[in-house]
Amino acid sequence: MRRLVLLRHGRTEWNDTGRAQGHADVPLDATGEAQAKAVAPVLAALSPVALWSSDLARAAGTAAVVAAEAGLEPVLDARLREFDVGPHRVGLTDEQYAAAHPEEHAALVAGDVAAVPGRETPDDVLARFLPALAAYADTLGEDETGVVVSHGAALRVAVPAFLGWRGEVAESLGVLANCGWVVLEHSASTWTGGIVRWRLSAWNRVVG
Repeated sequence: MRRLVLLRHGRTEWNDTGRAQGHADVPLDATGEAQAKAVAPVLAALSPVALWSSDLARAAGTAAVVAAEAGLEPVLDARLREFDVGPHRVGLTDEQYAAAHPEEHAALVAGDVAAVPGRETPDDVLARFLPALAAYADTLGEDETGVVVSHGAALRVAVPAFLGWRGEVAESLGVLANCGWVVLEHSASTWTGGIVRWRLSAWNRVVG
């Protein structure tokens, strides 16, 4: 059985204050560093053979802690970045964004993401994220585990797409906690008539 473990980064100050981060290079805060140190031995116990991470500071910082515990060298990949939220949204809370850019905010609330300058759509994110995830999966041998460190919103759209989920099923996953992780397993199942496929084994596991 091959296994991919997908980890959301630890907390940042902007997470704590509700400020949108997007591609901003925001580091972990003290709580985020503690979260990374807590999850690192748990994931290291899975004996991962490789670790890939978004190159943004909050993910790379989390990955560095996990990699040190697991004896690995993290590979940074910009394809694993969070949604680009556009230049006007970065650093603002939802209330601040609505006040400063009401037309953009209204378009976003209405689901017209393409009308927000500089903001990635889910399809934009999937176009870069899925090829990366597929490539990592292909490098794993039988009974090997790989770890991917990324971001909450990006993982929430990438995981169901990777599994081939569609529509309401794809939208049913909850929000990942900081340093919450997902487990995907590639193996046969009696439920699928012995067909070998990637399946969701766990969503939003946390330490403690």
